Amino acid sequence: MKYRTLGRTGLSVSEIGYGAWGIGGAGWVGATEDESVRALHRAVELGVNLIDTARGYQESERIVGNVLRSHTGVYVATKVPPLNRKWPAPDGVDPAEAFPGVHIRQSVETSLRESGLEAFDVLQFHVWSDDWVGRGDWLETVQALQDEGKIRFFGVSINDYQPNNVLALIKSGHVDTVQVIYNMFHQAPEERLLPACAEHDIGVIVRVALDEGGLTGTIKADTTFPDGDFRGRYFRGDRPAQVESRAGALTEELGIAPDQLAETALRFVLTHPAVATVIPGMRTVRNVERNAPVSDGVPLTEERLAVIAKHRWERNFYLRD
Repeated sequence: MKYRTLGRTGLSVSEIGYGAWGIGGAGWVGATEDESVRALHRAVELGVNLIDTARGYQESERIVGNVLRSHTGVYVATKVPPLNRKWPAPDGVDPAEAFPGVHIRQSVETSLRESGLEAFDVLQFHVWSDDWVGRGDWLETVQALQDEGKIRFFGVSINDYQPNNVLALIKSGHVDTVQVIYNMFHQAPEERLLPACAEHDIGVIVRVALDEGGLTGTIKADTTFPDGDFRGRYFRGDRPAQVESRAGALTEELGIAPDQLAETALRFVLTHPAVATVIPGMRTVRNVERNAPVSDGVPLTEERLAVIAKHRWERNFYLRD
């Protein structure tokens, strides 16, 4: 496992982190706690030292905390959900509706209690609006929690497919990390966000590098998902057919087998120098053992990056369109 510095936090984090949404029973169908625990242990054994969870991931914080009683040297990032429960943050919402100080504090204290941890290394807001810079009492509360030793660093999880909706916060100097969707289809973060993060030494955590499965070579036109699985909404209508076509064209032009697509997708993200870590969801030991070895220090070639650039596919949907 290779490690990179998470921006100005100074934390040395594994290139492959652990996305813990799928293990908590929120949105993903089929995960079992026993297998999730085994996967977490195996990830740490293979050098993964950053786990990303959230208050909104149901049992995820508890499971992560229990596993980490057997390990040291692992960083944990969690998230505060917006009080108004609106994802993404709509335009015109006052910060007091989404992240009032009392709500932030209550969420952090609940997360600490559920996880059994003494502090979180990174606290992230689960949505963001740049209209909130300089407004509300959220910053005062974050700084107080830092002074109390309950959190170390502050970050935001950027609204889905809105990578430029954090540039004002970055320039303000009040944020240490950003979490963003970035993958071979959604390349927009390369335009403004990633250069801004590099300029201001902001740690970049990449999520959805595999396009929720769209960049694994496994989504076909007739793919369906169990009732209650969020992917049924993400890949609804003719989206599975679109994904199959586009992923197939990308695979063919790269000259790789379909089962190499996921590795290439992770390697694409890690090739960008502004990225500190990528956090694929890993619900099984098999997922962990497939993804961890991608951190081998071998970037994609300029030729392959040029091919991938031609397959950019910007979409404006996620879970809630």
